[in-house]
Amino acid sequence: MKHASKPAPAEGTKRGYTIQAVVRAASIINAFQSTSEVLDLRVVAARTGLHKATTFRLLETLVETRMLERAGKQGYRCCVQTARAKRYRIGYASQSNLLPFTTTVSDSLGVAANAANIDLLVLNNGFSPRVALQNAETFVAEKVDLVVDSQINVAVAAQIAAKFSDARIPFIALDIPHPGAIYYGADNYKAGRMAGRHLARWAEKNWKNGPEQIILLGVDAAGPLLNARLTGVLDGINEVGQYARTVPTHHYDTKGGQFEATLDIVRRHIRRRKPERALVGAVNDSTALAALQAFREVGLERACAIAGQDGSVAAREEMRRASTRLVCSVAYFPEMYGERIIQLALDVLKHKPVAPAVFVPHELITPQNVDKIYPNDSWMKVKPNRV
Repeated sequence: MKHASKPAPAEGTKRGYTIQAVVRAASIINAFQSTSEVLDLRVVAARTGLHKATTFRLLETLVETRMLERAGKQGYRCCVQTARAKRYRIGYASQSNLLPFTTTVSDSLGVAANAANIDLLVLNNGFSPRVALQNAETFVAEKVDLVVDSQINVAVAAQIAAKFSDARIPFIALDIPHPGAIYYGADNYKAGRMAGRHLARWAEKNWKNGPEQIILLGVDAAGPLLNARLTGVLDGINEVGQYARTVPTHHYDTKGGQFEATLDIVRRHIRRRKPERALVGAVNDSTALAALQAFREVGLERACAIAGQDGSVAAREEMRRASTRLVCSVAYFPEMYGERIIQLALDVLKHKPVAPAVFVPHELITPQNVDKIYPNDSWMKVKPNRV
């Protein structure tokens, strides 16, 4: 008598020799995208589709077997690097380590890359178009998966873009748009206009006769897009007070937005023009603080009102001083750049649709609201040891 053979199990059905407890444990491990990612019970249960009670028992069992480890009170971290996870390698060229804003961006990017289990190859453009081109060639030679480039010289933007395009390496351009790149940074005109409107309102409130001159501190090497902040400042001033149409305006190139170069420029301006009521629109906080020092060191601090850009730690500290003439700065929150840029980079690498330009949040910081927007600044101060 012939026995009918058993049909093969349909694809996707449970096999007789499969141990479901192991399958569930594997799904827990696979829920972690990297060995640095920390997940809590709720997230693991959501990613695996398992009941929370089952998920908890499996998590604790995997901790006991050292496949997972606890991270904090409620978090878990995977100790196993799964073969399925591709470890991306991203090149990052910072603009310079001389600017506090760029330093904060670099720090946050390093932390975010580490959390996402990404190798970050970091180079420094140093405000040099020649070095920026060399760094682009290095990234191509290293065959990185993607580049995040922060360089201000618009004259070499097309050359850098061509190098990455020829190598089929996608790239994200920070703050200064490049051909073919995804732009990540400020809406420069919008940010400048916010600052200009506040400057004009401040002048209306504090100067009976209004300003008698306007000083604009820009970065000409970056081209018109970064200096759109200054166009926005003028338009914002004109919206509120019409001053931009009636008083002389002086535009200066600050050689990359650096403090020392700006300090010399504003010192010379003060000697020549002897300002009595000057509105100052600065391309960043470094140039704003340099202008303030130039006025302050000759006893003319009350002859100016200054608007910065970036919302840097130093600017926030200055705005906490009584009667400061740094009357505002537009914050871009560089401490949050890293996480958002890495997520954008992962979307690009996984071929998800992304916008050609991603603008950061903007918020006007003034002496009146600085403690509300940044209430934890005091934690960063080093307190002396008590005896």
